[in-house]
Amino acid sequence: MKIELNNKKVIFINDHNKTEIHPIWLRERVRDEKFLDKNNDQRLFDPSFLNNIIIKNAKINNNILDLTFSDGITSKFDINKLTSEFLDTESLSNTVKQKLWDSSLKNNPTYKFNENFSNSKDMFDLLKSFYKYGFVIVKNVPTENNYIVNFANSIGSIRPTNFGDFFNVRSVPNPNDLAYTSLALSPHTDNPYRKPVPCIQLLHCIESEVSGGFSTLVDGFKVATYLKENNPEYFKILTKIKVKFKFIDKDVILENKGELIELDKKNNFKQIRFNTRLDYVPLLEKNQLELYYKARKEISNLYNSEKFRIKFKLAPGDIMMVDNHRLLHGRTAYDTNEGKRFLQGCYIDHDSSEGKLRHLKRKFNL
Repeated sequence: MKIELNNKKVIFINDHNKTEIHPIWLRERVRDEKFLDKNNDQRLFDPSFLNNIIIKNAKINNNILDLTFSDGITSKFDINKLTSEFLDTESLSNTVKQKLWDSSLKNNPTYKFNENFSNSKDMFDLLKSFYKYGFVIVKNVPTENNYIVNFANSIGSIRPTNFGDFFNVRSVPNPNDLAYTSLALSPHTDNPYRKPVPCIQLLHCIESEVSGGFSTLVDGFKVATYLKENNPEYFKILTKIKVKFKFIDKDVILENKGELIELDKKNNFKQIRFNTRLDYVPLLEKNQLELYYKARKEISNLYNSEKFRIKFKLAPGDIMMVDNHRLLHGRTAYDTNEGKRFLQGCYIDHDSSEGKLRHLKRKFNL
């Protein structure tokens, strides 16, 4: 790939494709001090008012594109930066390649907390692993004073819910959610009834005196890929039907709708939703519902199978960070007579962790 000039036109060449770069696209990227605030990279002019801009003079020298525009502005452009933006190399998908996994995953991505963790190279590696696998485990995190809040805010900003800035996961009388019992929880995604659904869940183990209560994880994208390859008819209907999810307690009623497998405009996986304790399938034609129920049963069987599930025990001081749009999580049952099991949880959104990842990549020039 390269940039070349042709009669004062700037041409981007990628493989055998040639694209003329619009003069206004270049003009609005002028980075001289007069046009850009160096503290925040925000423009000091409004490019929407640019009109009839053409290139009057152009030359390339030592990977620098030197342009003079018809409004009299002259500026130099780093060709490497232009091509990087043109190819969107800074996007998350180009920074981290997802690795889909099943129960054959041998080593969980694990990191050790330290005092300067939040702005260290280890944090950059952790965030890359998180977006690669959909989860990470951090060990030896302080357990006092609701430290989950400090940890989450060191990555981004906590997203409050009706459960608060953070919530305590332990068995209590008359719970408003089955998480606050000692029952087994089958693989599910959290809060599908919210608009939008929280992106990332963090769970911090404070006490664990029971023999049960193992955490379970399933890569929803891996299961969806398997279903697409082995039963495309089931896959298709699960990507088309929007299901209503509903949460009710004495203070609030929350509702949202979405597909169990949501795809983006390029038919890539965008989000998994699965919580059979909270879903309400719309009334459809009988044969269509028959197919949908068969498809939901099949994907439920896959989520709950030993083929795709991993299981492990969180120890006091461990934080598990899970992509709630990709992974399903659950737990095995435990006996409260054996002792205490106490975790604290909270949510943050992808823009927080992605922003931290980009910042650390810039900080360490990676």
